[in-house]
Amino acid sequence: MKKLISMLFALLAVSIFAKQPNIVLVITDDQGYGDLGCTGNPVIKTPHTDKLANESVWLSDYHVAPTCSPSRSALVTGHWTNRTGVWHTIMGRSMLRANEVTIGQMLKDNGYETGMFGKWHMGDNYPYRPEDRGFNEVYRHGGGGVGQTPDVWDNSYFDGGYFHNQKIVKAKGFCTDVFFDQANKFIRKNAKAKKPFFAYICTNAPHGPLHCPQKYIDMYKGQSGRIASFFGMITNIDDNVGKTRALIKKLGVHDDTIFIFTTDNGTASGREIFNAGMRGQKGSEYDGGHRVPFFLHWPKGGMNKKHVVDTLCHAVDVAPTLLDLVDGAKPEKVKFDGTSLKALLKPGSKPQWTDRFLVTDSQRVRDPIKWRKSSVMSENWRLVNGTELFNIDADPSQKTDVAKANPVQVSKMRAFYDKWWAELEPTFAETTEIYFGHSAAPVVTMTSHDWIQEVGTPWNQGHIRRGSGTNSKKGNPKNMLHKGHWPIKVLAAGTYEIAMLRWPPEAKKPINAALPEGPNVPGASRAFRANPGNAIQASKATLRIDGKELETKSVGAKDVKIVFETKLTKGIHELSPFFHIPAGQLGAYYVVATKK
Repeated sequence: MKKLISMLFALLAVSIFAKQPNIVLVITDDQGYGDLGCTGNPVIKTPHTDKLANESVWLSDYHVAPTCSPSRSALVTGHWTNRTGVWHTIMGRSMLRANEVTIGQMLKDNGYETGMFGKWHMGDNYPYRPEDRGFNEVYRHGGGGVGQTPDVWDNSYFDGGYFHNQKIVKAKGFCTDVFFDQANKFIRKNAKAKKPFFAYICTNAPHGPLHCPQKYIDMYKGQSGRIASFFGMITNIDDNVGKTRALIKKLGVHDDTIFIFTTDNGTASGREIFNAGMRGQKGSEYDGGHRVPFFLHWPKGGMNKKHVVDTLCHAVDVAPTLLDLVDGAKPEKVKFDGTSLKALLKPGSKPQWTDRFLVTDSQRVRDPIKWRKSSVMSENWRLVNGTELFNIDADPSQKTDVAKANPVQVSKMRAFYDKWWAELEPTFAETTEIYFGHSAAPVVTMTSHDWIQEVGTPWNQGHIRRGSGTNSKKGNPKNMLHKGHWPIKVLAAGTYEIAMLRWPPEAKKPINAALPEGPNVPGASRAFRANPGNAIQASKATLRIDGKELETKSVGAKDVKIVFETKLTKGIHELSPFFHIPAGQLGAYYVVATKK
C-alpha cells in the first residue's frame, strides 16, 4: 500500500511539473543598453534579438550592478550584491556566500532540470561552484572570462578547454558557439523527455579580450578594430539567440518557454558609437553603467507582443518574478530584497504600483565603502554618490545636478540609503572561505584570482605569464612582499599536502621555466597566451599560514611543484605561501591542497 501511495505521489508530481513553463535566460557580458539595433544603435546588426524584443515584454528601466559578478549575484539570488558578499570581480569578493540560495536551486527544488553554460563568475571552488548551487548540468570556463587565471591554461576564445561537470574537456570552435551548442543539447534532451528545464546561458562575450570569428569582424568594415571585434562578438551572440529560438520552435516547446535576454552591465566598448543618450559606461554609477536591456517572451503567458514597461526595476526582482511566473515554492528561509514583477508583465495590465527606492553601486574594493560609486534610484530621481541629484525624466543624460534646488528629495534618498547601508554593513565581515576536507572537493586547486589583498591581484593568464602580482615598498623594488592570502575553512582537522606551483597543474612546467608566446587569435586584442612566460628565478618556497612561516624548501631547476605537509586544525585560516625571487616575495599563483 505504501509503495502504491508513493507511486501515486510521484506521478502527481510529474504531472504538476510537466505543466510548468521552461525557462531560457540569456545574459551577455559587457553589452550595454545601446548595443542593439532595437534600442537605436545605427551600426550594429542584431536582427534576432531585435525580433525577440519586438515580441516581448520590454523592461525599459531595468538596472543591474555596473560590473559582472555583482550583477549575477543579484540576478540569481534576489539579494543586494553587497549582501551576497559579491561586490567585486576578483580578490575573493566574487564568491557567492554559501548561505545564499540561487534560482537554480529554487527551480531544481520545484522539479526543474537545471543547466548553466558559459560564465559563472561567482566562485571556482566548493561550495561556490554552480554545481554546488543547484545546477545539474554545468559547462563553463573558469573565473570571469576565457583566459582568466582560474580558467583552463592557455585558453583562448577558440578551440578551448572547459569544465564540464568538473572535468576538463576539449571543444572545437568559438567559445560563444560552444556554450550555446551545449545549452541546446540540454534543451533538446529535456524537451524530448518532457521535463521542465531552466537553461542559464551566460556568455563571456563581448567582454574583452576582443576576439571573434573573422567573418563577424568583416561585417563592420570601416569601424575601428575595437568596435568591429566588439560588435562582431555581439552579432555572433545574436545569431546564436536566433538558432536557440528556432530549436525551441522545432521541439514544439516554443509557446510554453519563457525566453529572457538581458546583459550584466553597461557597455564596455560601444559608447563611442551609441549609448542611448545615457551618461557613463561599464563601472559607472550613472545610468550608462547599469541600465541594461531586458526582454521576456512567453506566448502561453500572453507575453508575445511588444509591451514596454517603464517601471523602475532591478536584477534583485528576477528571481522572485521567475518563481512567481512558474508558481514555484520559495524556500522558507529566503527573504528577497526584490519583488515579483508578474503584475506588470502582461500586456493590458494596469496594476497599482508603489514607487520605491533601489540602490546600485560599484565597489570593486576589498571592503565596501559607504556611498562609493553609488546611485539611489526612484522612478523620477537619481541620487549619485550621495551628493548629486538628477531628474531622470527631464534629464536622462544626467547633465544637470539639481540637488541644491531639491533638498527635501536629497534628504529622503540619503535617509533610505543610510538605512539600507546600516542593514547590510554587519554582513560585510562574513567571509567566503575555500573549504578544505569536504567530500565534494577532496582536492582543492586555488588560484591568485582569489587572493585577498588591496592591489595587484593577478586575475588573468597574461599576468601569470608576466610574473605580476607582488606589492613592493615604495622606492625599493628589491623588497617585494606578498601580502595576499586565501581564506580557508578546514572542515576536517588533519594532515594536508600543500603543493605550490608557479604554472598551473595542467601546464606541467617547472617553476623556473620560461614559456614561449602562444598563438594569437582573430580580433582587436592580443590573447593572454600570446604573452611570453617570464622566468621568475625562484630560489626557495615558503609555506606561510596565519602569518607564520612554517617551512622553507629549496627550488630545484626541474621542480614543477614544491610540496609541504602540515597539520591543520578545524576552523578558519589564512594561507599565504610564496616563492623567494630576486625582487623579494612572489605569491604562489596556484596551490593544490589534498587531505592525507
